[in-house]
Amino acid sequence: GGRNLNLDSILMGLPMSDPTAWATAMNNLGMAPMGMTGQPLLPDFDPALGMMTGIPPINPMMPGLGIVPPPIPPDMPAVKEIIHCKSCTLFPPNPHLPPPATRERPPGCKTVFVGGLPENGTEQIIMEVFEQCGEVIAIRKSKKNFCHIRFAEEFMVDKALYLSGYRIRLGSSTDKKDTGRLHVDFAQARDDLYEWECKQRMLAREERHRRRLEEERFRPPSPPPVVHYSDHECSIIADKLKDDTKFLEAIQTLLTWIERGEVNRRTANNFYSMIQSANSHIRRLVNEKAAHEKEMEEAKEKFKLALSGILVQFEQIVAVYHSASKQKAWDHFTKAQRKNISVWCKQAEEIRNIHNDELMGIRREEEMEMSDEEIEDPPEMKETEESALVSQVEALKEENDSLRWQLDAYRNEVELLKQEQGKVSRDEDTTKEQQMKLLQQALQGMQKHLLKLQEEYKKREAELEKVKEDKLKVESLLENLKEQESSTSRVCACSQEKECPAEKTLSSGLVKSEREVLLVGIISTFLHVHPFGASIEYICSYLQRLDSKICTAEVEVLMTRLQNTFRQELSGVGASLEKRWKFCGFDGLKMT
Repeated sequence: GGRNLNLDSILMGLPMSDPTAWATAMNNLGMAPMGMTGQPLLPDFDPALGMMTGIPPINPMMPGLGIVPPPIPPDMPAVKEIIHCKSCTLFPPNPHLPPPATRERPPGCKTVFVGGLPENGTEQIIMEVFEQCGEVIAIRKSKKNFCHIRFAEEFMVDKALYLSGYRIRLGSSTDKKDTGRLHVDFAQARDDLYEWECKQRMLAREERHRRRLEEERFRPPSPPPVVHYSDHECSIIADKLKDDTKFLEAIQTLLTWIERGEVNRRTANNFYSMIQSANSHIRRLVNEKAAHEKEMEEAKEKFKLALSGILVQFEQIVAVYHSASKQKAWDHFTKAQRKNISVWCKQAEEIRNIHNDELMGIRREEEMEMSDEEIEDPPEMKETEESALVSQVEALKEENDSLRWQLDAYRNEVELLKQEQGKVSRDEDTTKEQQMKLLQQALQGMQKHLLKLQEEYKKREAELEKVKEDKLKVESLLENLKEQESSTSRVCACSQEKECPAEKTLSSGLVKSEREVLLVGIISTFLHVHPFGASIEYICSYLQRLDSKICTAEVEVLMTRLQNTFRQELSGVGASLEKRWKFCGFDGLKMT
């Protein structure tokens, strides 16, 4: 009727194909580690650290290259239970102790080291305990109470590590040779390393195959083949060369035929006619370019006219802002309205200046183009006197316009400077007002804080007075009790000396303070709940939850002083010897 170890419910979450094996295999190939779904396995992978294909993989036993074991899954039970087998029983370790230490997990580890076996333990008992973790391939037992167990899969090793720290007992015997404490750790075996390396090579081959398929799938298709030369194809290409929509395809075919060496005496006339058609296409291209240039010039003129109209409108808007900012109308606006008008005016002036600079740049470019054309024109192509006069008049008009725009820009700058000076004075006044408000707010906050401190001080004084009154009452009560004790001690002195000689030792001061009295009461309650006793560490851990300043030495000294209340007993055999404290107050009451 014993329970078997059900470790299948404690799955470690390790898949059959470990992703770290994929990452290591792809790292050996110099590739970025990618999963089967195309997602990166290691986001901080450095390709410069990888190795080229064909070079043997990195030795995993080198220091610093071991694989870190996976973390313990959250579904692992926190409290271990007793495990009953056919010929032995496993008792769990103390849950408050730290987990047993293990070495770094070797890559592909399927072998575990098991120490702390009983001297009378056999391979059958070892098989009975560890076959519940998975299929056991081999057991190598030593004469010094340890063995090596090799499992079929890697995840079975994690199940075996769960048994580390358990105390084993053969049957119901308490003999030292039939007991032991198991220590399970990773073991380094050449067979595991060889199988792991084979697995890495297999994964690397699979990854190369997958990469090859991906490259073939994303490779762009090859261009269609060029047809071979024939008289029929030559006539088709000649017609396509005369068509603007099919000219590009036809000229590529013609170039391929010439490079292949299809030109000979018989086909020379056909090729010459096709080359002539290509030459005639140049005139069409030149005419198309001229049409586009004409469209571009017309678009420039339209843009220039539209820009000049926009500038006129900007000038009118800026004039409205300036007239509104004069004192006649400015005094009637509120502060918020004045602020908005000044911001709008500044924005409008900035945009106006940007458009003005753009228009002036366009006109300068036109002047430079005109001067270049004059330089390039030969002296024989001079204009007549009338055309020269017309050009001079136009140049003077443009200069006049440019000077007018410059004058407007200077005026705007002067007005901006005046406005900025007025704003500076206004800003200074506003900043002073803001500073005064901030100072007033700070003073109010300080006054409130002082009032709060005074109230707290009064409360503390009242509390101190109450404490003093309570202290006086307690002192008076203590004096009354002392007087009563002295009177009773005088009457019963003879009877106490005959019947209770042990009370003299108690009057010497076993309990020194009220704090020790509280500790004795709490410890007595705690041990009364634990009839089989408890260790001093367990008692101190409970007391430290109530007060973290309590130390183990203080509690142990107090308990040793009160021998009629607490008793120390030893339990266990050999290495499992343990000191336990028990409550014996009822027996001590009868004795005293």
